[in-house]
Amino acid sequence: MTDIKPYEPTDSAGKLAKGFLRNPLTIVLGVFLLAIGYLALMIMPREENPQMVVSGSTVIVALPGASAAEIQKVIVKPLERKLKEVKGVEHIYGTAMDNVGIVNAAFFIGEEKEGSNLKVYDKIMQNSDMFPKGAMNPIIKPLDIDVDIPVVSIAFYANDKSMSKTDLYDRVKKIQHQINGLNNVAVTEVKGGNKTQFNIEVDLHKLSGYNLSMGQIVQAVQSLSYSVPAVKNRTKDNKIIMVGVKNAIESSKDIGNIIVAQYMGSPIYLNQVADVEKSYDIQNFKSVQISVRDDAGKFKPLQDQVTLTVSKLQGTNAVVIADAVKSELESHKGYLHENGISYVITRNDGERADEAVNELVFHLILSIVIIAILLALVLGWRESLIVTFTVPAILAITLFVAYLTDQTINRITLFAFLLSLGLLVDAAIIVIENIHRHYHDVASAHCSPDDLMVRATDEIGPPTNIATLAIIMTMVPMAFVGQMMGQFMKPIPANVPVALIASLFVAYIFTPYLAVRMLKRPDFSKKGGH
Repeated sequence: MTDIKPYEPTDSAGKLAKGFLRNPLTIVLGVFLLAIGYLALMIMPREENPQMVVSGSTVIVALPGASAAEIQKVIVKPLERKLKEVKGVEHIYGTAMDNVGIVNAAFFIGEEKEGSNLKVYDKIMQNSDMFPKGAMNPIIKPLDIDVDIPVVSIAFYANDKSMSKTDLYDRVKKIQHQINGLNNVAVTEVKGGNKTQFNIEVDLHKLSGYNLSMGQIVQAVQSLSYSVPAVKNRTKDNKIIMVGVKNAIESSKDIGNIIVAQYMGSPIYLNQVADVEKSYDIQNFKSVQISVRDDAGKFKPLQDQVTLTVSKLQGTNAVVIADAVKSELESHKGYLHENGISYVITRNDGERADEAVNELVFHLILSIVIIAILLALVLGWRESLIVTFTVPAILAITLFVAYLTDQTINRITLFAFLLSLGLLVDAAIIVIENIHRHYHDVASAHCSPDDLMVRATDEIGPPTNIATLAIIMTMVPMAFVGQMMGQFMKPIPANVPVALIASLFVAYIFTPYLAVRMLKRPDFSKKGGH
């Protein structure tokens, strides 16, 4: 009886199978892959939608005293021409109003944000001489979609209806300062509140009776609204003397005592022609009301509210930031209760992102279970278990690669996993099916299990590699889709090819490794085989 030489693989699939079939580190590799995948799933930033790079800038130039037509001619049109010279600008929108011109420059979606804003700033500064005499320095405000869209919104309202609007605003500002100091919080903003200010209501009849103009009133108030800095000096005895002027406006009475003019040799005070009171900014029309349910489930009457919005830094975890904001609010419950203030969280993108991710993970697991049941019915429960194990290993590799490339877990990322789930098991099914065929082939009865594993894997290597490459090539064009849709669907071409390549390695390494230990060969001796 001659010795049968072991099968020598010719394809990479067979070589991988042979190299890991009896290697003690194979099981360590499997555990390691599952561990890094789980860690990536836990620590990757979660958000509801994928991050999109949207860049743009708004240029504001004021020219006091100019009409809208003049602004259009000397401010807006020259600005539009210069901004059109900036590379990457897709659209330019100009608006001309009395005294001010506004031009918005929108870049192509996907253009790098910092570089785009810098190009706009350089272009404006290099051509600042194009503005007419009297124009104020241009204000350049970059668009930041990460900061402009909040992830958490909290509505604060007073339980005591007698609380003034300014008191509610001032107390919420104290909480805003604390929340703004949390990690990865970009911007916090208080909206809908009213600030404290002095209101001067001028009686036009009295104004005309004293032969005064509104300009005189404004000039008189402005002249006393400046703070005069203290002056330091030294005496001959080398003593320091500080001379300061007390702020002239500290109360509504101080404003009322301002002398606006003289009439017949007598001073005319502001309180003679106007009513002055310390109140709130009555010109602010951005007020919002809220109605909340009481303990009985009934809605309370509408109440004035102040909304605090919280935005996060790009690429950070919305879930973690939302939880941190909630914890900070809990720590201020005593302060809020003492001041008779309650709050309602009206927007929580972190909670929604977590729910969306958890729901899609559940459906992902459900899909794996369905695949396992189908394979158990077709091939057998042992083969089904082997293929089912490969799916978490493939997803673990894909998640870890996504983490290394600074991706976030969102609905599109998980949709890419669901989309590729049916493709991921193809390689493992092909390998296990060929192993199953060789195991039940009488002609292979004389071969050792190790040889059968390597041979079966090596045989299907070339066609499986080509088929997987063809599927990957169908995903490549999606990476070149531009504009909003390209940015939104970017996780699909970024993750599906990685998952497919990982499926090949997992199928060639772990399927033979598990099969040689779990599958049982039929007894051919009872059927007359030898």
